[in-house]
Amino acid sequence: MTLNAPFVKPSVLPGFRLTIAFTILYLAAIVLLPLGALLYRASSLGVHEIVALALDSRTLSALRLSFLTSFAAAAFNVPFGLLIAWVLVRYDFPGRRFFDAIIDLPFALPTAVAGIALTALYAPNGWIGAVAAPFGLKIAFTPIGVFLALVFVGLPFIVRTVQPVLAEVDRELEEAAATLGAGRLRTIASVVLPVLSPAILTGFALAFARAVGEYGSVIFIAGNIPYVSEIAPLLIVIKLEEFDYAGATAVAAIMLAISFATLLFINLIQARARARYGHV
Repeated sequence: MTLNAPFVKPSVLPGFRLTIAFTILYLAAIVLLPLGALLYRASSLGVHEIVALALDSRTLSALRLSFLTSFAAAAFNVPFGLLIAWVLVRYDFPGRRFFDAIIDLPFALPTAVAGIALTALYAPNGWIGAVAAPFGLKIAFTPIGVFLALVFVGLPFIVRTVQPVLAEVDRELEEAAATLGAGRLRTIASVVLPVLSPAILTGFALAFARAVGEYGSVIFIAGNIPYVSEIAPLLIVIKLEEFDYAGATAVAAIMLAISFATLLFINLIQARARARYGHV
């Protein structure tokens, strides 16, 4: 019996039933089952206890620091990541391949090593921290240090999502805009950025998602001071060390809900951009 569902597009390759069954099974085992177990364990507390935990001042402080700093770091990476991608794609210069390879370093570098390296730089006795200290600027062991760590781990997501799309942009469109009298800024704003906007939003979402769950590179430079530089993932670890498993899963469930809502909103904006400009 042939499956003629309206959502199945014609294809020369058979195997829709097998592939969709494998996809559902794989996603259920790898993604849905662990998340379901997390929500089930958190539900053992009851609604009132979860709400009380969510409104606890320490939990709110940790969630605020994690999500606001992650959003700020991802937004900060957008213009600089776009600029780096532009330079790597549009210009040929000595050492370009070397700099292109460096972009992937945060992917390959263990997060603990990144945290130690950043702390060595920005601590009060570090190379940069020692220079900033006389001006009363403390970087490490503050939210600024958390922000810098999240910028470090999130930059490659912006560059690598924008880079291939930028390489495929037809330069004739820019030349046509120039012949019509558009200046460089007008050409970038009206021709280039609309084409890149879906890729930029994708990179932003990936950088934000990575930053929210980042742990290894942050705990060293953050100082982990409650109400000051304590991130939500660390609060979960602390509750686990205190054998408060229900509390840890409740905080994780709260993070999951906030992350899902934020990423859903970003994806809706991204889908609208794709529909408007017709680019992936």
